Amino acid sequence: MIEAIALLTALLAGLLLGGRWRRGGVPAQEPPAGAESEALARIQAANEERQRIYRDLHDDIGAKLLTLIHSLDDERHADIARAVMQDLRDIVSRSVQAEGSLLEILAQIRDETEQRLATLQLPLHWEQAEDLPDPALDEGQALHLFRIMREAVTNALRHASPRQIRIRARLVAGELLLDVTDDGPGPQPDRRGAGTSAMRRRAQDLHGSIEWNRGTEGGTKVLLRFPLPAA
Repeated sequence: MIEAIALLTALLAGLLLGGRWRRGGVPAQEPPAGAESEALARIQAANEERQRIYRDLHDDIGAKLLTLIHSLDDERHADIARAVMQDLRDIVSRSVQAEGSLLEILAQIRDETEQRLATLQLPLHWEQAEDLPDPALDEGQALHLFRIMREAVTNALRHASPRQIRIRARLVAGELLLDVTDDGPGPQPDRRGAGTSAMRRRAQDLHGSIEWNRGTEGGTKVLLRFPLPAA
């Protein structure tokens, strides 16, 4: 059931990103004038219809997810359902796509991850270099960074059964290096799966790369690297 809801969430994301909205449903391009006004009206009508559909789906799927979360005995499965629900909220509200600085986005990632692990009574070891710059990130960069890190944590909880998770952020030769490492005995995730494929695409959109390696404590390390924009 969780996988089916996750698939619906991904489909919603594709439609939303395909719409190229800004907040309030306004098209990203400047409104055309004169003879193109009818085309603009059709675009706006289509955007409004998409928004209505998303609201309806959010209410329906959100209610089902809450029921699922409260009915699951396995807390790890419940956490995955919570992550899917948060993905859905992100898609509908675009809350994590607001422009912000690197340090602001990292703070959001840390806060959400700590909350997720706290429900499982697992510690988060967060290591962030003091000399990190703080360039502004646009909506796309913030979204990709946030979603890659969330998926890495979800995979660790789903596949590895870890006792703890470590996240490190540091700067090397103008690139941000972010790694998520678990200490679990579980297998590494299938690198051909839909989740890891999406992570690769997001890393490419950041003009960076992502790789999966054995962690220093026997678990799995997910390493994301990408060049930072000028501060």
